[in-house]
Amino acid sequence: MNIGIIGLGFVGLSLTSVLASKGFNVVGIDVDEEKCNKISNGISPFFEPDLEKTLKKGLKKNLQIKNDFSLIQSCDLIFVTVGTPQNKTGAIDLSIIKKAMNTLGKNIRKSKKQHTILVKSTVVPGTMKDVILPILENSSRKKAGKDFGLISNPEFLQESTAIRDTEFPHAVVLGGYETKFIKKMKLFFTKLHPKTPIIVTNHQTAEMIKYANNSFLATKISFINQLSNICQEIPGANVDDIARTIGLDSRIGKLFLNAGPGYGGSCLPKDMKALIKFATTAGVKPTLLNAVEDINVRQLEQIISIAKERLGNLAGKQITILGTAFKPNTDDIRDSIAIELIKKFLNRKVKITVHDPRALENTKKMFGNKITYEKTIRDALTKSQCAIIMTHWKEYSKINNNMINKMRKKIIIDSRRILSEKEINADYQAIGIGKNK
Repeated sequence: MNIGIIGLGFVGLSLTSVLASKGFNVVGIDVDEEKCNKISNGISPFFEPDLEKTLKKGLKKNLQIKNDFSLIQSCDLIFVTVGTPQNKTGAIDLSIIKKAMNTLGKNIRKSKKQHTILVKSTVVPGTMKDVILPILENSSRKKAGKDFGLISNPEFLQESTAIRDTEFPHAVVLGGYETKFIKKMKLFFTKLHPKTPIIVTNHQTAEMIKYANNSFLATKISFINQLSNICQEIPGANVDDIARTIGLDSRIGKLFLNAGPGYGGSCLPKDMKALIKFATTAGVKPTLLNAVEDINVRQLEQIISIAKERLGNLAGKQITILGTAFKPNTDDIRDSIAIELIKKFLNRKVKITVHDPRALENTKKMFGNKITYEKTIRDALTKSQCAIIMTHWKEYSKINNNMINKMRKKIIIDSRRILSEKEINADYQAIGIGKNK
């Protein structure tokens, strides 16, 4: 069986590497020739644990990386994993996937194979039926369900665990009409993931499942952050103990109950905004979803408020941001709360120094010489008037009083409570832990 994957971003490259490492004949296709050359040499264009190791394993087998769409004609299965970024209104931008589908359709026009096309790109309900299917049928001059299969196959990967999530997904969703193509894919995924539930439904429901999944996770984060804010007003109250305890209840679960500065990354903020926009357009007022997003915005403002309370007028103050990646074990700064914090501080004329074990280069691409970058925590703290821990990197648990003594003012705002059990010689505020009055 030959497999083609269109789009070698986070989802596409993870899937390409895993399938190739398992011995499938895989061709990964991307329009970016430079990216393709890099991947062909076993180098990932972004950091993800175990990705390069899995990629190199695949390259030793039957993996090709090309920017040539014509190779898709020989593929039995074709996964589409191109991006659907957010536009200024909050809705998703379909221009990339429309172009990819048009090119794909033209390339399968002369093929005698009955290709099965699985769309993993995140799209709002109705997109497959109303947008993607017509483009494919028109450009290929073939009929979906008869000449080729078209299936919604949303992904549920988390950055920092993408390889594991690709190998052992919690569920496989197949959306489409009950045709031979669906039956074929159900058999394929049953063999690939024998212990994973396979959900067969229609396109619209499959599309909605992805948004439901991410909006619920965002809701859990905003819920625990709301409790975190309450805990701060209760002397001695600790949100981590609360989260740990309620997480033992199987009806709640322990995941995504880590209080912090708010949710970020390439999925949750984008998908929340897209679902809110979609619901509003459909005539539904998404009251709960709006509240979840509002809490997320307010969480960041709380950190700024604490800094202002400690430092007074922020203009000209030297503040250190520890962690710019949206989560540990990634170099991804897309929609990172730390990045938003830096932007807000720069608007207030704050002098910013940043440290991150993985994301410094991506941060430099965004801010250039507007801020200072340090490779060590000690250097990042030197002469700082306030340090704010934003990302839960394990490196920050090593901060000690010798490092803190390098600060001009010993003020630490810990949004992740990493140092909460240490004897810290500083004005220390852990978000989610109530200070004794």
